[in-house]
Amino acid sequence: MRATTRVVLAGLLAASFASAPAMAQQKLKIGFITTLSGPGGIIGEHMKNSVELALDHLDRKVGGLATEVIYGDDQQKADVGKQVADEMLKKHQVNFVSGIIWSHVMLAVAPTVTSASTLMIGTNAGPHQLAGELCNENFFTTSWQNDQTPEAMGKYMSDEGLNDVYLMAPNYAAGKDMLTGFKRTFKGRIAGEVYTTVNQPDYQAEIAQLRAKNPKALMVFYPGGMGIQFLKQYSQAGLRGQIPVYSVFTVDEISLPALQHAALGQFETRIWSPDLKNPANQKYVDGYQKKFGKLPPFYGAQSYDGIMLIDSAVRAVKGNLADKKGMIAAMRKANFHSVRGKYTYNHNHFPVQNFYLLKAVAGASVSQPVMEIQKTVFANHKDSYSQDCKMKW
Repeated sequence: MRATTRVVLAGLLAASFASAPAMAQQKLKIGFITTLSGPGGIIGEHMKNSVELALDHLDRKVGGLATEVIYGDDQQKADVGKQVADEMLKKHQVNFVSGIIWSHVMLAVAPTVTSASTLMIGTNAGPHQLAGELCNENFFTTSWQNDQTPEAMGKYMSDEGLNDVYLMAPNYAAGKDMLTGFKRTFKGRIAGEVYTTVNQPDYQAEIAQLRAKNPKALMVFYPGGMGIQFLKQYSQAGLRGQIPVYSVFTVDEISLPALQHAALGQFETRIWSPDLKNPANQKYVDGYQKKFGKLPPFYGAQSYDGIMLIDSAVRAVKGNLADKKGMIAAMRKANFHSVRGKYTYNHNHFPVQNFYLLKAVAGASVSQPVMEIQKTVFANHKDSYSQDCKMKW
């Protein structure tokens, strides 16, 4: 009996010593997909930079675990994004997939990830389908649903009594969501609605059509390089002083250095700004400027928050990556210090949060404008598609 007991105890001790190194070697793998080439590459660079800064602030351990981030370039193409996601899931066996700038890419990537029972944390694109009928317990976002930001602009412009507003956006999923959101809250007359080619370099024909319509105001959605090209050509056409421009995701910390004085006075609506007053945002903005020598854009802020959300989930389950239900329950609490300040999650896993009016004003010099918050347009704003999400918790 004593001999048998000694054998059993020896076996248990051996097993415990064998499992200790395995626990110590456990690694968290995050696949981060963004656009790292072509016209959208500058956006992806800021997102990647912000992920790296978040890792620095966590001592390179997300949720207390040694962390590896595998970056993937979707080339702004839905099929490429899906291929990258498949490789991350099958070859790298990542625990989370995050990122995605473009809505058409997100609509290909998110179902690929969630159907593999892997957690997906979006950090920019918010197509309405994922907030509504295609909502999924494995999908969260740290950004917004596409319609919400232009809904805030529509509300502001209506409150200002503006009428005869002309609308322009690129012809893809997010462009259509953006203008749909604007029209949901704008109460005045729409003078025209034009969709242009994605990454179109020349807008002279559309600007001529706009001039002929002679609306009272223009509202546009042109992210990244599209916004730079459009607003420069609009200014060169002499229309800035004639027809005021209002925009969403067009004038930001990426485009301001290129636009310079052409951006002054521009109004935008957003969930975040570098001048938002809270400790987490101050740490992020200061850290980004120190590490990369420039201000971060909202794309980066949302990506930084994405890593911090993952960190909160992994910590809540004490590093047990097999406990997906526990991580989902933790993320639903949004229990981390967001750069936007405290927010909550709706039942569709999209944030309920504030939306602000921002204005491009002179910074250190007129040639260095900055975006500053003017007021809150919506407080604790929910998206318009959550009613179509059947998920309950």
